[in-house]
Amino acid sequence: KVKYVTCEQFANDYIDSLQSESKNKSMLEFRTKYRNLDVLMVDDIQGISKKPSTQEEFFNTFNELYQGSKQIILTSDRPPKEIETLTERLRSRFASGLIQDIQQPEIETRIVIIKKKAQLLDMEMPDDVAEYIAEKLKNNVRQLEGVVKKIYAIYSIEKKKPTIALANDVIKDVIYYAQPTEVTIK
Repeated sequence: KVKYVTCEQFANDYIDSLQSESKNKSMLEFRTKYRNLDVLMVDDIQGISKKPSTQEEFFNTFNELYQGSKQIILTSDRPPKEIETLTERLRSRFASGLIQDIQQPEIETRIVIIKKKAQLLDMEMPDDVAEYIAEKLKNNVRQLEGVVKKIYAIYSIEKKKPTIALANDVIKDVIYYAQPTEVTIK
């Protein structure tokens, strides 16, 4: 049994179980849902850092799964040691596993991502257009996906094939927002 949730979904499920009219039954259902798994994947686990009671419940869930030799996969925007308001016992448990820092993808990987996203939309993406997009957008895979989807929308509605000019028009706003604002004295 495999379950993927965002940290927010885990926290909301926990809060819902606490606020239920039949609290005991609801907590039992919550614990059964999260503790009778082979693999639990939680995205953006740093989201529980300022929620002490949710941290307590996740700690107990983590322990139950860990002691049962189950797999726990967590993602975060920073390493456990940098999540300041995370309890020390959770931080140490998170750090006891394999930690992998995932850096921004290289240009070749970005090109492959662009081409694959276009293929999934059943749209032919010329190599030069994929390369152009990959050169302009370096930091965020979601931005790449958003540009491909916008090009696809134009392709579907206006029947314009992907070109560098079209890609340039589509990513102007993305590049503008991706650039840090220059701070001046004024």
